[in-house]
Amino acid sequence: MTSPLVARQRRQIAFGAVLTGVGGPGRVNTWLDPDIPGDASVDIGWYIAQAQQAEAAGYDLVFIVDSQFITRDSPPHYLNRLEPLTLLSALAVTTKHIGLVGTLSTSYNDPFHTARRLASLDVISGGRAGWNVVTTGDAGTAANFSLDEHFDYETRYARALEFVRVAQGLWDSYEDDAFPRDRTTGTFLDPTRQHPLDHRGRFFSVAGPLNLSRSPQGQPVIFQAGDSEHGRDLGAEIGEGIFTHAASLEQAVAFRADLRGRAAAKGRDPDQVLVMPGVAVYVGDTDREAREIERRWHQADTSFERALAEFGRPFGWHDFRSYELDAPFPVEALASAERSFYTQAKRITDLATERGLTLRQTVEVVSSPKPSPFAGSPETVADELALWFQAGGVDGYNIHLGHPDQTRRFNEQVLPILRERGLARTSYEGSTLRENLGLPFVENRHTRARHAADLVSV
Repeated sequence: MTSPLVARQRRQIAFGAVLTGVGGPGRVNTWLDPDIPGDASVDIGWYIAQAQQAEAAGYDLVFIVDSQFITRDSPPHYLNRLEPLTLLSALAVTTKHIGLVGTLSTSYNDPFHTARRLASLDVISGGRAGWNVVTTGDAGTAANFSLDEHFDYETRYARALEFVRVAQGLWDSYEDDAFPRDRTTGTFLDPTRQHPLDHRGRFFSVAGPLNLSRSPQGQPVIFQAGDSEHGRDLGAEIGEGIFTHAASLEQAVAFRADLRGRAAAKGRDPDQVLVMPGVAVYVGDTDREAREIERRWHQADTSFERALAEFGRPFGWHDFRSYELDAPFPVEALASAERSFYTQAKRITDLATERGLTLRQTVEVVSSPKPSPFAGSPETVADELALWFQAGGVDGYNIHLGHPDQTRRFNEQVLPILRERGLARTSYEGSTLRENLGLPFVENRHTRARHAADLVSV
């Protein structure tokens, strides 16, 4: 097994396209752009066009983010958007190669239903499904599911691990040769290849089996996003792709090394844990022009009032508008984040405390535009993407491309440079998401056990 600190470098960079329609966090005025449909987040035609463009450019996957709780201060895309698996099923029949990854919560779903829905997408798409596992940070979600309060951190992550293990067990309900469909003998099912689960755990009791066969990739690819200690441990335990954020190359290298080290400690091959941070890319004819495009894009979303309204999300949507703006940052608000995005809220609180910031100053610091490392001429952007990859900071990128012209320029001007260097694919390696990401087929556990027993008996 490769040492987690001496990472085997993938031959090529993996690319994902994050589709957020009319604008997610920090992009509240995207919908005002005349080149973006005002109903993009619910327009299946828009999604199909985006996915087909990404496929034509050789991306590995499209990624659909989701949450199940909103307020009037949520970003436009969050206020009105399609459910991920319903959307991805439409994309499955209008694309041929690109992976289809959606977010589903382990806190507010059921393992059997989730396993069935994901397996259906995997079968419909011919083995291109992926699941972004989240535990849900928005504490208000509990009220949408008949609960008085959100799960605490320990419960959320313990439940998530058991949830995923149950789903994986259900995906092995049928071995790959379970359905001979032999008309001459009248044999549709080989009953020795069907397996109940009979799971009895802390959170779930699931008998099984699942009523759906496996896909050409065996099981959907598991992605995970979480930066807390609990989140990193969960990612190291189950994640085959890790969605994250890195403000610098140094942070990226440290995060990837940490995840690989944790995975190795759990007995996993760290080369099968692919780190793909979300990044914003700005492409211009020159570096200077790209920075001007970035500045204009950020300027369109600059509003202190809006930033103040959205500021409360990590703190369980705590309303900071009731505080005196020029008084010291109200550290007591951190208590509201105990069952929400606590890691992010504590980072903000610690920053304010260490610098002695007022609430106004804290909001300004946190919401102020951060220059992207990936802004410049096509050559500059390609150089930086290659640098992070070759330095061991990433295995790939989830690209946030905010404007159609930027998408075109990235696909037509940056990716060809990376292809010339052998860092981006010229064609898809296989027909499944696992094949294209360089991940192994998941052999059915019952088949594996039977083969192992056969070897022992020989």
